[in-house]
Amino acid sequence: MTDLDELALAEFAFPGPLRDQLVDAILAGEKTATTGLLAEYEREGEALPRVGERQVVVDSGLRRVAVIETTDIRVVRAADVDLQFAIDEGEGFTSVADWRAAHERFWHSEDMRAALGEPALDVTGDTLVVAERFRLVERL
Repeated sequence: MTDLDELALAEFAFPGPLRDQLVDAILAGEKTATTGLLAEYEREGEALPRVGERQVVVDSGLRRVAVIETTDIRVVRAADVDLQFAIDEGEGFTSVADWRAAHERFWHSEDMRAALGEPALDVTGDTLVVAERFRLVERL
């Protein structure tokens, strides 16, 4: 058993339907990868996850629902995300173009622009992203 109070929180998307969908996919074993903007980590002054690091996944109600462990972490250009990674995100992507369109919609959303304090945020193929793979360790 893991001491949950010692683990960082893993919050996928913003609270609401998308987060609930992503958490459900993690719990079902369908989502084993995620992508975030490097700029988000930099703005928050947050270190990138490390291989072997465990985090507590929270749902939209901030309830702890699972423990995940990082198995791989890479910083790459958005244009360099491959099909297998897109599929492993567990959102039903069947092409890199689908993955990119969905992520750009999220990253260009008002919520994300507000969270980053960048109202004119423009994500391109050259934008650096954090591509993280993880495994489900424990359901809570």
